[in-house]
Amino acid sequence: MIERNDLRAAVGSGLINEKQAAGLISLADSRRGARENLNPGDEPFELFKGFNEIFIVIGLLILSMGWWGVVALALGDDVVNLQDYAMIVTLIGGGLLWLLSEYFVRKRRMVAPAIALSIMFAMNAGFGFTAVLSEPFMVAQNDFSSVPFPLLLATLSLLVYWWRFRVPFAMAMIAVGLFAIAIVYTASRGGRVDSISDLFLLSADGPFAWITLVLGVLVFAVAMMFDMSDPHRVTRRSANGFWLHVVAAPALVNTVALSLLDQDSSGSNMILLGLLAMFAVVAIVIDRRSFLIAAIGYIVALAATVFDGDGAALTVLILGIVLLLLGAFWERIRARILRLMPGFVPLHRLPPSQF
Repeated sequence: MIERNDLRAAVGSGLINEKQAAGLISLADSRRGARENLNPGDEPFELFKGFNEIFIVIGLLILSMGWWGVVALALGDDVVNLQDYAMIVTLIGGGLLWLLSEYFVRKRRMVAPAIALSIMFAMNAGFGFTAVLSEPFMVAQNDFSSVPFPLLLATLSLLVYWWRFRVPFAMAMIAVGLFAIAIVYTASRGGRVDSISDLFLLSADGPFAWITLVLGVLVFAVAMMFDMSDPHRVTRRSANGFWLHVVAAPALVNTVALSLLDQDSSGSNMILLGLLAMFAVVAIVIDRRSFLIAAIGYIVALAATVFDGDGAALTVLILGIVLLLLGAFWERIRARILRLMPGFVPLHRLPPSQF
């Protein structure tokens, strides 16, 4: 392992210059990242590095409010015709957000401001393209045929933003944007959503649940590509995988697990628990608590708000017990499961076991 004294010696001997040494130190610190103070086997997770980042995020929120206030004052009586000026406002706002990202994300490598700026950039792009290209009168009449294309352009803009700044949270928003595009496009082509449960149940009319299943599989596959390229979880590729798993897990669960939960029978609940056990095994093998907690949390939230019945309450109770047990003995359970994996599973591209 090369230590800082070695780098100082290399600078003193003329092998590298001070700028190169500083760059190597910065790279090493960045790769170490959230792993610095974690116990062995724990999963890196970082929303902010210090209160100064929260301070900056609050400043960004206030700046955003002030920006829209200035826009409203500048337009005056024309604010009702904001659609005519939407692209100009969007371009100026997007340019400012891009410059702020160059400083806070690329130069300062701040986590919380990066998340806030990516959200603002996505909202700014979504507002601009939707205001210019969609037809509000058609939307008011439940005709959404003009909405998917602006959403697609906004998602592509966010993809360009991610390509430049590599903000992991932006990858999750891109995945959510693809879901929104697919759902709105299907609705505009005759698909009908009579209630929120239509988005979750295979028994409902329309292809919405199948859409989320297919997209969930694709998002999970991309997440695994990021994860398997960084098995030791020390780079931002792993962080991209983390946020994609948070999106993929609910999408995969909603088509089958929630359909079983809706039946409210002892047999269906047993099948549901078996299915969630399979999800738990997958999460343990890939060492992603985020994947499992997103899936189970999604079910619990919907069981409490959308569905009812004694079966749902009992299922939620059992899920809580299972999560506590997994949290207490995750690494030991994972070590045992990995020993049972067949040879075709690429364990060398997954996080190593600590036992």
